[in-house]
Amino acid sequence: MSNSDTSALRPPAASPPPAGPGPQPPALSLPGRIQRLLHTHAILGPAAVLVIAVVAFSLVADNFLLPGNISLILQQTAVVGTLAVGQTLIILTAGIDLSVGAVMVLCSMVMARASAEAGLPGPVALLAGFACGTACGLLNGALVTRLNLPPFIVTLGAMNIYFALNLWISRSETVLGTDMSPLLMWTGEVFRIGQTSVTYGSVLMLALVTVLAYTLKMTAWGRHVYATGDDAEAARLSGIRTKRVLLGVYTLAGLIYAVGAWVLIGRVGSASPQAGLTENLDSITAVVLGGTSLFGGRGLVVGTLVGALIVGICRNGLSLAGVEVLWQNFAVGVLVIIAVALDQWIRRAKA
Repeated sequence: MSNSDTSALRPPAASPPPAGPGPQPPALSLPGRIQRLLHTHAILGPAAVLVIAVVAFSLVADNFLLPGNISLILQQTAVVGTLAVGQTLIILTAGIDLSVGAVMVLCSMVMARASAEAGLPGPVALLAGFACGTACGLLNGALVTRLNLPPFIVTLGAMNIYFALNLWISRSETVLGTDMSPLLMWTGEVFRIGQTSVTYGSVLMLALVTVLAYTLKMTAWGRHVYATGDDAEAARLSGIRTKRVLLGVYTLAGLIYAVGAWVLIGRVGSASPQAGLTENLDSITAVVLGGTSLFGGRGLVVGTLVGALIVGICRNGLSLAGVEVLWQNFAVGVLVIIAVALDQWIRRAKA
């Protein structure tokens, strides 16, 4: 009998036993599940804080939810929210801008002086302010990208420069709204939704949030911004021109700060060289509370809007509760520290 015949008579070899299940990862604890959830859905944390703040202050102050007070919160949020949109772009690239308030006030004085003293038409005065903000942002970006200086140091020095230019241009004098073009006051005009008055400045802020949210999510430039903030060297090696991205981010942020100046003029009804003293802290607080990481590469503009609402609600609610401005600033500072600590905890979540 041949070998082929004998092999046909052999019983089939037994199949190997199925491999047992491998080691299973340990089940996550409740804090671990919350950490992973917040890491995956960055908007959930800010939304929860917003709901808690609304409920808490509605219990503390009886008039908190009245239409007139809601309108006031929206007006207050319009300025901070607009500035925070520009701040979000910079923080997404792992930078920070301390010159936010100074640029805004400088642009507001340029607009006001161009209209009230130089007699320029409203659109021209508005464009002059926009050009001023864009130039300030371009200067910040050039110093960061061309000289490789840290954004913190650049914007800290720029803040003092812009405040000095503001005092020089304004001569420490306030320009009344009655002396300016009606176009500069347009952002303070209101229309009604039910019993609540809404300013056009608030609508302008929402338009900015919508445009920037779409741009960051749906365009190549937006993906380059996230990549640059997440790991600039890896982004550069993949072909992204990171310095050009950074320069564009700072320049666009400066233009957005000029839009914030327009909103501020309408909100206050004048252009004051002393306005915007707390906007640096409030804009950074809004961005961080909105879930954007100070380490770059993670965050949403919509979250920044929620963060701006939280800041506005906290300041308004504390004011209604009789808390002095001193302690309102104290509370906002505490919120910043808590938000940064929470961000570091969330970033440690395992993918």
